[in-house]
Amino acid sequence: MPKISKKGNDLPESPIRKLVHFADAAKAKGIHVHHLNIGQPDIHAPVEAMEVVSNNSLELLPYGYSEGSLEYRKALTNYYSAHHISILPEEIIVTTGASEALSFTLNSVCDAGDEIIIPEPFYANYNGFAAAASVNVIPVVSLFDDQFKLPSLKEIETKITPKTRVILLCNPSNPTGYLYTKDEITALGGLALKYDLFFIVDEVYREFIYDENLSHFSVLQVPGLEENAVMIDSVSKRYSMCGARVGAMVSRNKSLLATALKFAHLRLSPATYALMASEAALKAPASYLSGVVKEYTARKNTLISALSKIKGVRVSNPTGAFYCIVELPVKDAEVFSKWLLTDFSYENETVMFAPAAGFYSTPGYGHKEVRIGFVLNEDKLIRTAEILEKALEAYPNH
Repeated sequence: MPKISKKGNDLPESPIRKLVHFADAAKAKGIHVHHLNIGQPDIHAPVEAMEVVSNNSLELLPYGYSEGSLEYRKALTNYYSAHHISILPEEIIVTTGASEALSFTLNSVCDAGDEIIIPEPFYANYNGFAAAASVNVIPVVSLFDDQFKLPSLKEIETKITPKTRVILLCNPSNPTGYLYTKDEITALGGLALKYDLFFIVDEVYREFIYDENLSHFSVLQVPGLEENAVMIDSVSKRYSMCGARVGAMVSRNKSLLATALKFAHLRLSPATYALMASEAALKAPASYLSGVVKEYTARKNTLISALSKIKGVRVSNPTGAFYCIVELPVKDAEVFSKWLLTDFSYENETVMFAPAAGFYSTPGYGHKEVRIGFVLNEDKLIRTAEILEKALEAYPNH
């Protein structure tokens, strides 16, 4: 029998999706599963985006430009300008989701055996992208008790070796919801300059900030970082268009852009309909995003309040994105999460979480934690907290 590659066998499973078949089996038995495991918003996408797809008069779906249409890239520059980020259309490569943007970037700047430094816990798929690019993740642990704030610059600097090529983070963070400050982003930019590294920041949750005293600061706003800074972006979460799979890699480094474009040529072009919808979404009134942020703020407060009342449960208090890390009074949160789907229901309902150990690279961390997305309405979030409380009371393996 032909053998599967070591790279393929070593690719880590997604903690977000690895329990899906157990959820499907529960649904087949008639149990309603509340999905808090994945960042799939239930908020409607902008009507402008949906109408473009449903009311178009195209008679042909041709290939587009590998870097994405000029019209969409111009629309993105207008969006960034409103956030005080000055970018030209030629400094953007449109990608099939933020995932492809990160994949293009890592493959453009890293060789096999190179290293990338990431504060953990981090978006679980970063492990997969690194493995696919044959590079090694060097984690720097941030702590639950510190609300997952950035570890000290001194600690991060000790991780830098001759093989280090990248500092990578998500701001605000998936999975912790921590918003890195202007001072933290600037300090990391200083490290990137000092050691001639790329500083890649995934900014797909930029709009979702829950403290009026805080604001998002982009890696592209750091002075003097023009050759080092790369922003990863997407319409998925901002406009509830996860299935559109439209992202962007943004940089002022011309050599990097030229290299990444060669990878873009391999997949020919982004999807035509998705680009049309994404361009239309950018024309949605400001009230759309302000309404979405208001809704997520209410959901966050409701969820944190409900979870905090459950005996033995500890919950982080995110300042951005739409996730929180929850510590449960169990030995193994992944085993518990599976049990919720295979052996438990309350009034014919159960909940699905993402076990947090998969968001860490350091062995032994996150085994009592889950990531929860506040992607359901407030009534459903209250209900899921009630189901969790009943499940913890019934669980035999504390």
